[in-house]
Amino acid sequence: MAPPMLDKFLGELKSILESKDGEKLCQYLTIEPPYTDHYNVIIAELRQFYPSGAHERLEEKIESCIPEYEDGSNTGGSWPAFTNFLVQYFAFIRDIDPSALVETHEMIRSLLTYLPSHSSARYPLTLDSHSVLALSDSTMGVSILPTVIALSRVLSRLSIGLERHPSLLSRLKPTTPTASTFSASEATERITLVESSANTIREAFSKCLSERSAGGPDAPGPPAGRRVGIYLLANLCLRLFFHARKLRSAEQIFGNIYAQSPPLGRFPASQRVTFLYYLGRYLFANNHFGRAQEALQAAYDQCHARCTAQRRAILVPLVASNIILGRFPSQKLLSRPEAKVPSDIGDVFVPICRAIKLGDLRGFHRALDMDTPQGNWLLDRRVLLQIRNRCEVLVYRSLSRRVFLLSGFNPTDGKGAPRMDAEDLQAVVGMLTLSGTQERQYVDSDFEGDEDPSPDGNQVTFEEVESALASLVRQGLLHGYMSHKHGKFVITGAKSRPALEAGWPQVWSLLSGAANGEVPGWVTETRNGRPKPGGRVVNLSGAKPVGVGA
Repeated sequence: MAPPMLDKFLGELKSILESKDGEKLCQYLTIEPPYTDHYNVIIAELRQFYPSGAHERLEEKIESCIPEYEDGSNTGGSWPAFTNFLVQYFAFIRDIDPSALVETHEMIRSLLTYLPSHSSARYPLTLDSHSVLALSDSTMGVSILPTVIALSRVLSRLSIGLERHPSLLSRLKPTTPTASTFSASEATERITLVESSANTIREAFSKCLSERSAGGPDAPGPPAGRRVGIYLLANLCLRLFFHARKLRSAEQIFGNIYAQSPPLGRFPASQRVTFLYYLGRYLFANNHFGRAQEALQAAYDQCHARCTAQRRAILVPLVASNIILGRFPSQKLLSRPEAKVPSDIGDVFVPICRAIKLGDLRGFHRALDMDTPQGNWLLDRRVLLQIRNRCEVLVYRSLSRRVFLLSGFNPTDGKGAPRMDAEDLQAVVGMLTLSGTQERQYVDSDFEGDEDPSPDGNQVTFEEVESALASLVRQGLLHGYMSHKHGKFVITGAKSRPALEAGWPQVWSLLSGAANGEVPGWVTETRNGRPKPGGRVVNLSGAKPVGVGA
């Protein structure tokens, strides 16, 4: 007796493969329970006719119902790797227990990679015998791409959900990378469940990125073939790598895309926005704030106004990048829905901007104190340390400007250069530092008792102020020089313009131009205003050794 519903299902899959309809194939290969009545009947037939251990007979059944396609034919069909994948898929829906989340995760992962228990004599499953191998077929591989993407999405969601419940992972065997793939220090590092899932999805991403039958990365027009899945799979990998805080792995994704991907503008807006968001966060974490601002601004501009949750996620690192570069958020921006719900980000960023503008060291430290709700909010979004480290110098810049306005020498007759006594700045900084609400300094327990025993140990020295001024000059935030002999900061270039304009140039125009219009990882139609170059492969077949004449 033959299983009627399974035979009908395989017959429909045969028709779908013959028409090469990947989207319909994905709809038929349902992954997430609960299943409809038709699938429940198929599951019952699988348990009756093809229980666990009957993989060879199931393979023969699939082969008899879905023959392999013939090379050169316009009609599609099955292929060995797809047959193996169907065996794994039927085993998955037959054996899945939705209450066993860890086991379900491993089974879904096996649909993308390798499941040894499904090996057989006729079709032995190896490390390359899975849906990613089916994806690499030059003729029919693109038909399974929507299914691979759907599997990757489910795997991504389940991995992050499990990571938030460590008690469920106690039975999961830790995995470590092989020494042949990673360095000696990395080979002993435990790979988390989220990172292992990202590595699994990355295999499918690599197959899509290496597509050559569709004309290569410089082919005109929208992406075709497996290349349509480049950014869909890349974004899933990046989501998992950022969740696991594995920025080095994310860097490999950006590097591969920058070298081999078609321009980002040829892909749908949702993919562009997501990719630029992760690229901006990566650049922000690596202190490339000008480039991060460009990527995040593009993501924010292209994100639909109704997607308030996504726009808010982009807005937080975007505002942080702009503040570091010397541009503060406007009241119009802070009044938008994404800035107000679920909490007002202006309550966090406005005190920081006010402290920078006024040169208020005390207020700046208070606004970024990790013991406050605002400090914790910034820390959770991974922007606190960058703002603290990069914006304090802007506070000193504003403070030096206010000191110059109060006590600096600015000749009106053109005789002599404008200048400021560094001791005046030292006195102001000392008063702010020694106030009763000064920032609490953290002292490691190993060094308790080793603090400076001198009575003026907390005083700001003249050398520290002189060093701060020299650092501002070195960074271009002040124009002038420090006269060590006279203890004064001298402004240069004040003959042709006002002293304030000459000595304290605009921060935004100075810092935002560091990216030079090109953001590594973001493939555009042009680079630096010139057409994007072709492939990066150099043909050296006709090259002669050095010293050999032509």
